[in-house]
Amino acid sequence: MHRLGFEEENLEDLIRTLKGNETVQIKSILSHMATSDDLKHDAFAKEQIALFEKLSSRLITELNIKPIRHILNTSGITNYGDAQYDMVRLGIGLYGISNDAEEQKELQVVGTLKSVISQIRTIDAGESVGYGRRFMSESTTKIATIPIGYADGISRSWGNGVGYVVINGKQAKIVGSVCMDMLMVDVTHIDCKEGNTVIIFGENPTVNFMAKQLNTIPYEILTSISQRVKRVFFRE
Repeated sequence: MHRLGFEEENLEDLIRTLKGNETVQIKSILSHMATSDDLKHDAFAKEQIALFEKLSSRLITELNIKPIRHILNTSGITNYGDAQYDMVRLGIGLYGISNDAEEQKELQVVGTLKSVISQIRTIDAGESVGYGRRFMSESTTKIATIPIGYADGISRSWGNGVGYVVINGKQAKIVGSVCMDMLMVDVTHIDCKEGNTVIIFGENPTVNFMAKQLNTIPYEILTSISQRVKRVFFRE
């Protein structure tokens, strides 16, 4: 990764520093795979695993230690199962999300972002919605306002007809720009009322779909949800 940690040429100094050091005790040795989700870099990934094996084994021998070793992330667990060592780090897979389409079929989405309809209004043809009048109605349109916006982690790029929410099982396109605390959707053809539940993401739309539409990764979608959004945990 060339992000944190030690290079091979640092190993001699590292061992010399750690030998006989009574303050620092090595409990774990780890690396993080750079390309485990993309098999076109398979050769590079295997080289990284081999280098980790070589350097970590030398540390274990030279320092006479028994650390926990780990290198695999979610995609690594699937694609490089022989390198599981003492533990693995299942990250985004815990949320039922994978970078691999086939693996995704075996996972269950465990997180849903919900809101409610706070207000419904009807506008006439030629009227606009939101900042900059970026949505102009071509006919009589029923608009629902949802109290969630970019301050909650909903990308502004998800607005202006790019994204949608689900209300009573039907898709409602986001119209106009996503505001700081609200977004507006077209519910002209949806039977709904104020107070109805709104699905922002979950099984539909999926986080993977949103990420693809926004040219980003699922991690960014999930980690962007701000702390002011209430979390509710369920256990079976």
